[in-house]
Amino acid sequence: MCSALNEEQKRAVQTTEKRLLILAGAGSGKTSVLVHRIAHLIEKGVPPSAILGLTFTNKAAKEMRERVAKKVSKEASKAVTLSTFHSFCMQILRKEIHRLGYTREFSLYGEREIKRLVTELARNLLEHEGDLPSLEKSLELISGAKNRGEKELTGSSQITQELFAHLESCMRAYNAVDFDSLLSLTVQLFEQFPDLLETYQEQYRYIMIDEYQDTNPIQYRLASLLSAKYNNLCVVGDDDQSIYGWRGAEIRHILQFSADTTIKLEQNYRSTPTILKAANGLIAHNVERHNKNLWSQKESGEKIQLFCAPSEVEEAEACVHRIIKLCKKENLRWNECAILYRSNLLTQAFEQALMQACWEKNGQWMRGVPYKIFGGTEFYERSEIKDLLAYLRVITNPDDQEALLRIINVPRRGISDKTLDCLTQINRTEGISLFSVLKRFATEKQTLLQERAVHSIAQFVELIEKAQEKFKPQRLKESLEWLIQTIDYTRAIQEEVKSEKMRAFKQENVTQFVTSLDAYEKEENDGSLHQFLMNSTLNQESPFAHKNLSEDRVNLMTFHSAKGLEFPACFLIGLEDHLIPHEKSLSETGVEEERRLLYVAITRAKRFLTLSMAQTRKRMGKSTPSTPSRFLFEIPQELIQISSWKDI
Repeated sequence: MCSALNEEQKRAVQTTEKRLLILAGAGSGKTSVLVHRIAHLIEKGVPPSAILGLTFTNKAAKEMRERVAKKVSKEASKAVTLSTFHSFCMQILRKEIHRLGYTREFSLYGEREIKRLVTELARNLLEHEGDLPSLEKSLELISGAKNRGEKELTGSSQITQELFAHLESCMRAYNAVDFDSLLSLTVQLFEQFPDLLETYQEQYRYIMIDEYQDTNPIQYRLASLLSAKYNNLCVVGDDDQSIYGWRGAEIRHILQFSADTTIKLEQNYRSTPTILKAANGLIAHNVERHNKNLWSQKESGEKIQLFCAPSEVEEAEACVHRIIKLCKKENLRWNECAILYRSNLLTQAFEQALMQACWEKNGQWMRGVPYKIFGGTEFYERSEIKDLLAYLRVITNPDDQEALLRIINVPRRGISDKTLDCLTQINRTEGISLFSVLKRFATEKQTLLQERAVHSIAQFVELIEKAQEKFKPQRLKESLEWLIQTIDYTRAIQEEVKSEKMRAFKQENVTQFVTSLDAYEKEENDGSLHQFLMNSTLNQESPFAHKNLSEDRVNLMTFHSAKGLEFPACFLIGLEDHLIPHEKSLSETGVEEERRLLYVAITRAKRFLTLSMAQTRKRMGKSTPSTPSRFLFEIPQELIQISSWKDI
């Protein structure tokens, strides 16, 4: 089974007991090692249900699951738990959260829902109706405290501390949790109920964690608790690719991991030796790291191209012309090329250059190179999808006030802002859920509201209660179609959107949403509406994403977004000192993370790597001189071929 692996990979597969640290350099085949290791454990007689594999993206978990299924029986592969941290904690909370005072039908709030809720709480605390000062810092501090497992905020402003406390009680009242709470509540369960922790320790005797360098303190605590009894913990990662410090990841977890065995995977199967030597030379300037040196058996490959253009416009034009020339010469497809950058602000000039470029195809001149920018509005963030999701959330959890406020007047049903203000005041002063207030006004005689408003409220309550009955038999697709027709959502789109093209786009999204619910229902034998909602919120990527990677378009994305991907040709643009390292990251630790970020970008390239910068770049509307990135001087100069920006 291990014949395709190199010696160090085989060691990693066959070292199954105690604490193992696998330092897996970029492109060193770590996924293959994890898959073989799972298969090896099962071959040894370990029950598949005793194996837990945790990673950070649904894409990585899915790929691992598919590859494991090819190595062992279908039944065995299904019994292995392979998921993201958040999905794993969700599974536990759905069974056990009642111990903490929630019901199992809790709602899961995304980042935007939390931001809206915190804004509303700030208005109430400050008794302020107008524009609020930015709450970004408060939100960042609150998220950081949750990721560290802290129960209260210290060392922050009074308003941030109050927001933290009120947010927790408000979420409990709404029977809702957010992404950060999925992990912190699971850890809280394990710490408060030792018998429950032991149940899961007994179940998961072999634990593997991918991308360990990206763990935050609460993930570290979760892994420590689960592995404490049997101590069979295998962590895989690369400190040189730790680029999420701003998101709470702590590189010390992998630097200070107490391992019984440490194995380095340094043979790279992706890039040419020239590209690897450049990456090694750069990252060697970091102090806080495990010593590693990537190498490859491939031919040395072409030198790295470097040019400096007069401005960002010429830089973009020069890059695009080089892409056209390279694709023709090397017979590459557009989607085998990637333009990578530190900041999304750099894309405008490149979009313009790609749209205006001329190139020859089968003797005919074509205008415009097809391209795809990653990081646009995802499927589940589109307004029409958020509307339908909010309806489904209220149907499963009427206490979900954030969702209720979104859809109470969508489509328009005559419940004015004044009426809503009256209802929410009762909701706050009496400490009862907003839906309970609605039910009271729908069934009891009163004089606070006009008859028309009361009638609209009664119709809305009746709709939700009828929908709850409709969705109970779990004919999810038919029930959703009934809901869309009953609220006449098509008419709502017609009334809200003037452009016929945009109307058609939104209607197509609604149809796709119905299709995704239908597909989910067919795949999951016991699929419930609540489980679908949890999955759709956990899966931050569109269910139709990643097909774009196969479309024949040049890929434009940030260095961060490119992690985990690879392309035959990469163009790293804007290599200037205020951009990489970014001017906001100039502390010593910040510079090390920025260096790791460029290292990640360099190691995305398989065969061809081009680096570029501009002598001047527009900042705040003015052309400002640029300085070459200090990192360019850390790449061994013999690996670089400097050319004129006109040399195309």
